[in-house]
Amino acid sequence: MKQRRTMIAIAGAFVVALALLLQVWQSETLARVSAGQKVQTTAETKEWRQLFNGKNLDGWDVKIRGYALNDNFGNTFRVEDGMMTVGYEKYDNFNERFGHIFYREKFSHYILAAEYRFIGEQSKGGPGWATRNSGLMLHSPPATSMGKDQDFPISIEVQLLGGLGRGPRTTANLCTPGTNVEMGGKLFTPHCVNSKSKTYDGDQWVRVEVEVLSDQTIRHMIDGETVLAYEKPQFGGGNVSGHDPAFKLDGKLISEGYISLQSESHPVQFRKVELLDLVGCMDQKAANYKSYFVKADNTRCRYGRKR
Repeated sequence: MKQRRTMIAIAGAFVVALALLLQVWQSETLARVSAGQKVQTTAETKEWRQLFNGKNLDGWDVKIRGYALNDNFGNTFRVEDGMMTVGYEKYDNFNERFGHIFYREKFSHYILAAEYRFIGEQSKGGPGWATRNSGLMLHSPPATSMGKDQDFPISIEVQLLGGLGRGPRTTANLCTPGTNVEMGGKLFTPHCVNSKSKTYDGDQWVRVEVEVLSDQTIRHMIDGETVLAYEKPQFGGGNVSGHDPAFKLDGKLISEGYISLQSESHPVQFRKVELLDLVGCMDQKAANYKSYFVKADNTRCRYGRKR
């Protein structure tokens, strides 16, 4: 009888131990699952598109004032050592030959990032205000809309300025060729306004990011800090010439458009031009769902195993 009670006690102890082991295993499994879920939601990969491939100008159109579309006078826009370079070695005089290189696809909701630096000396005949000056032109009509003698695309310009070594000179400013914006709920009509960025002297690389949310808000950012913000980009104002009036419907909000980079008489290089599209599949069951999308286009959804 005593032996039987001993065996029952041993069996009971074994059951208790087994239950404890099972509890520990379940806790560890839940912890691993929870950790895995956390990685999926907090370490989501952002799919940046490289608009400039570092090899050639595929996907881009050149328009220089006074020349036909894709007549790249003087090899103004080219690729050197993996960088998109804007130079004027073959210009005898700049003579207001402002140029732009357009990406061929239009966008509405996105973050655009560019890494740039100014180099060398300004072209002979370049205007004083264009020294160490370039820009990212947003929400523009296509390159094909540009008149032969049009100076600037109708656009929202993120003005890029390099320091002159003699005091403050901000970058990621706003200029408005053929456009206006709102600030603080009121129409803002001056052509340019400075950001609150620091000054970048010399030939150092600068990364600027621009968050564009269609016809609602636009933010200029440097080093993760917003240096300028405004709302409701719209057609209007002056500071553009040689354009087709059909593409400038004053007062109309601008919800999408093309992106271009400037040549304004000072050599500049871009080592990266990339874009994070904020339009995409917003069905959480899809393999390509991204939590950072702000506008749904579920025609892009792909279903199957998530990677």
